[in-house]
Amino acid sequence: MEEIELYLEEAKDLMGKAVTHLSHELTKIRAGKASPSMLDGIMVSYYGAMSPLSQVSSITTPDARSIFIKPWEKNLIPEIEKSIMAANLGLNPQNDGQQVIINVPMLTEERRKQLVKQVGQECEHGRVSVRNVRKEINENLKKIKGVSEDDIKNAEDGVQKLTNEHIEKIDSLMKRKEVEIMTV
Repeated sequence: MEEIELYLEEAKDLMGKAVTHLSHELTKIRAGKASPSMLDGIMVSYYGAMSPLSQVSSITTPDARSIFIKPWEKNLIPEIEKSIMAANLGLNPQNDGQQVIINVPMLTEERRKQLVKQVGQECEHGRVSVRNVRKEINENLKKIKGVSEDDIKNAEDGVQKLTNEHIEKIDSLMKRKEVEIMTV
């Protein structure tokens, strides 16, 4: 029985991590408002090594349409602009000699629909991750020796309940993000 409990805990932990990862990925999808998290994942060449943008500069959003990136060293400005352009986020960086300024454009209806599709794809990846955890845990449960079939069946029901809860969380995240994107 103790082994079953451990597998259920592992399932809960792994499914929770899948939802957390999805939540983090969704913050990278732009919803029309400027946010420093839009630039997560952008790497800048800093003395020959690739470093995250957030480690070589301060990133602020003074208003809902602007992002200011103030590098620790001014010679990084062209490198930051190049990295933002290469990331293909649909953002156009400019600089004033002190910092890089990004004006976040309003989203067109077509772009909003593309983003909603992207959100749907990310959420489907999250659902697949949760289902893969369910499959793996159920296979492990069946391998346990010296436990009755009823206990295994109850444990599988518990794993299915966890799966349903986490997929509901994913659906909720998806609805929230879609509303955020479609709100003008």
